Amino acid sequence: MTLASQPLGRRERNKQEKLERIISAASELFAEHGVEDVTTQQIADQADIGTGTLFLYAKTKGELLLMVQNTHYAQALERGRTAAESVPDALGAVMAIVQPIVECNRTQIANGRTYLREMAFGDPDEPHHGEALAISSRTEEALAEVLSRDASFADDTATLAHIVTAISFLSMAAHADPGVTDETVVADIRNQVRALLAR
Repeated sequence: MTLASQPLGRRERNKQEKLERIISAASELFAEHGVEDVTTQQIADQADIGTGTLFLYAKTKGELLLMVQNTHYAQALERGRTAAESVPDALGAVMAIVQPIVECNRTQIANGRTYLREMAFGDPDEPHHGEALAISSRTEEALAEVLSRDASFADDTATLAHIVTAISFLSMAAHADPGVTDETVVADIRNQVRALLAR
């Protein structure tokens, strides 16, 4: 039996169970009230753990939000990648990737903006921050992949993908008004990307 195939011990199972309870509690409370209006004590209470135990998994609410949102963002990226496979033109394929990410970010607008802030300015040594940056890198890779289908972008796909990601993140952060629809944000990003790709 290899090390990888050995079942988890009781201690590891308990840690995994606590982590799942923390993620579930934080996800529910953040979705209902917004990250700013939730305390770590509320999360600990709902997860049925002590606050000291909670801080073993995440030191701040920002880290808790990264923990929760990273999963949602990774799923949104995969939905976008799948949708982009059947879109032949570069702009359409780029937007197929971007749209689910915008929708994910704006599920709870304040949380989405806080997530972007934590991603950009969070503690680089914190593992959930590292995971968020990895998702951002995978987003750029997906964008570069669809842009590479068009020979006219062949030499610049990585740079263009990086710029598209920056445009998307800035547009999501700029539209804090809940009255602004997801469609408006997507259209704003599409217009900027269209101008970029028309060079």
